[in-house]
Amino acid sequence: MAVTAARRSSLGDIGFWADRTALHEAASHGRALQLKQLIESGASVNMVTVDNITPLHEACIMAHPNCARLLLEAGAQVDVRTIHGSTPLCNACASGSLDCAKLLLEYGAKVNPSLTALTASPLHEACIRGNVEVVRLMIASGAQLEAYDVHFGPPLHIACAKGHVDSVRELLNAGACVNSMKFHETALHHAARIHMMNMIELLVEFGANVYASDNLGRKPVDYTTPESPCYTCLRFYESHPLSLQQLCRIATRRMLGTRASEVIGQLNISRRIHNYLQYCDQLS
Repeated sequence: MAVTAARRSSLGDIGFWADRTALHEAASHGRALQLKQLIESGASVNMVTVDNITPLHEACIMAHPNCARLLLEAGAQVDVRTIHGSTPLCNACASGSLDCAKLLLEYGAKVNPSLTALTASPLHEACIRGNVEVVRLMIASGAQLEAYDVHFGPPLHIACAKGHVDSVRELLNAGACVNSMKFHETALHHAARIHMMNMIELLVEFGANVYASDNLGRKPVDYTTPESPCYTCLRFYESHPLSLQQLCRIATRRMLGTRASEVIGQLNISRRIHNYLQYCDQLS
């Protein structure tokens, strides 16, 4: 099988500029056998399109871990970036492919590639997609919880804006700052805007400031419909401060930051207090 003709000019370790090749097509469509044959016939696994997209990018964005493994075993560069700054791990998280993400990490992919004006971090991409297992994997692999994207702000903001409650819970449990801001807008503003009361309640339980004003001077309640359940919920929290018990839990976790879950697990405290501090739904 022949690789599509390419306009060649060396780009160092990355490979060559090229039009879309048969290798890209095979990786994109999950044709592992064809991909293996192309590699064995000498096709370069690091060929890039004019947008600097490699076959590995294609395999990951289309969630084909078998193809990704063949490419990596053949020497595909794990952290090569497109002209928009996306790495294969960004693509795997965007597609919600847990298998691709795990594979890339095994081959040394950076979980915190430098952010650009055109791309988000792998954790941002996972939060946009809302695959909680991928979000959990990125967090466990050391993803920066407060990585700031110029469009989305921190990951917590985009998870709230997209309505992914489970991802929001994972971020908060991991120590994400519940009151982080973008243009004075908080995660709670996003939750109020999309009218998700369970998310509002979750954020408040973790210490979200119901009085925070954005750059328009609007509080979260101002983004709800009067007399709606979300409006009633936020008005209740505005007029009823959290209990001392809740405030102590919030203060403890805020002090411990991203190490909260780890440290709480090591404390010599009763199971009941442990579960309370860890926001466990049921006592065990």
